[in-house]
Amino acid sequence: MKLATYNVNGINGRLDVLIRWLAEAEPDVVCLQELKTPNDKFPRRETERAGYGGIWHGQKSWNGVAILARDREPVETRRGLPGDLHDSHSRYIEAAIDGMVVGCIYLPNGNPAPGPKFEYKLRWFERLQSYAAELLELDVPVALVGDFNVMPTDLDVYKPERWIDDALFRPEVKAAYADLVAQGWTDAIRHLHPDERIYTFWAYFRNAFARDSGLRIDHFLLSPLLAGDLKEAGVDKFVRGWDHTSDHAPVWIEI
Repeated sequence: MKLATYNVNGINGRLDVLIRWLAEAEPDVVCLQELKTPNDKFPRRETERAGYGGIWHGQKSWNGVAILARDREPVETRRGLPGDLHDSHSRYIEAAIDGMVVGCIYLPNGNPAPGPKFEYKLRWFERLQSYAAELLELDVPVALVGDFNVMPTDLDVYKPERWIDDALFRPEVKAAYADLVAQGWTDAIRHLHPDERIYTFWAYFRNAFARDSGLRIDHFLLSPLLAGDLKEAGVDKFVRGWDHTSDHAPVWIEI
């Protein structure tokens, strides 16, 4: 099975890019982030014509997550991360697919830091840690997939010294991610490529993509029941070079 994640940065505005990539890459399961569209504007007909059933949790202009499955319908098991009834952001959706639980994540950016947005990010991380621990207790394979908005180590950012005070790289955020992984999750990309500089995001400005000035912020965390089946992982970096594309590239694993 090929499991992928892609922050599309506006699904309707970049629908041609998404459909083209789906046809070329043929992932079996795809987690999408930053839909930036309400539920009733999700391009269901287009994704179904591309061969994918789907579930989505949209929000006008901001956030939004979805899970697509090729030639089948994902079964929704959760919409929204537990722990805060007042959190209206569309940042988590979860599905059961072929005996596996897939959680699609769009973790808060948190900038500027310090500040309210950064505090929200840390609280969201705490809620994720709590719920992830519950998922690990299930007797099923689980994958937490998506845009975590964190570079876990210096190897995951092109010039670490420039990002010290950024909410994606502050010590509190890196520690939160490390604590999450330490529950028993496997960071799939880093597990297979322990010493390699691999990026999944390149900003639109300062010619970042051409200079390969990137960040690794899109991750796969696999439970022990799934990690043993991990075979391969990679980034479809070429998609970042397409016209009118997202600032993220699709990332994938084979299990």
